[in-house]
Amino acid sequence: MADLLARHAQPGRVDWIGVRPERRAAVVSLPQVQVEMAGLDGDRARAGKRAVTLIQAEHLPVIAGLLGGPEVTPEALRRNILISGINLGALKGRDIAVGDAVLRLTVICAPCSRMEETFGPGGYNAVRGHGGWCAEVVTPGLVRLGDAVRVVD
Repeated sequence: MADLLARHAQPGRVDWIGVRPERRAAVVSLPQVQVEMAGLDGDRARAGKRAVTLIQAEHLPVIAGLLGGPEVTPEALRRNILISGINLGALKGRDIAVGDAVLRLTVICAPCSRMEETFGPGGYNAVRGHGGWCAEVVTPGLVRLGDAVRVVD
């Protein structure tokens, strides 16, 4: 079983980066960001197990389908880093290199009541189970669009 859990078909990729400068402020998209122990530079997060939030690109069409509406963007979900190509759920508790930074996925990132404001009635439940993961920072570093996401052995 350990061998099965350790294998991934391919590394992931950073597809989008965003910071939330303050509560309820618009998300700012960036081409790169410095990850510090307290989270992304310019983001309102704080150090600990929820310093960085990640969401899987493959879940955005699922959320859109559950909403019965148009495309869902990462800005709407207010997460920090959009990852594609690797199953984030399979990485819980593991150290992952995201660009030059090393993160450890800690807990599922539950939706907030703002999802009802953003998407309308049912927005909260559409995001449940698809809202991404929180991570703590193990090693600070620079993250750029297109950077690889891989398990650190």
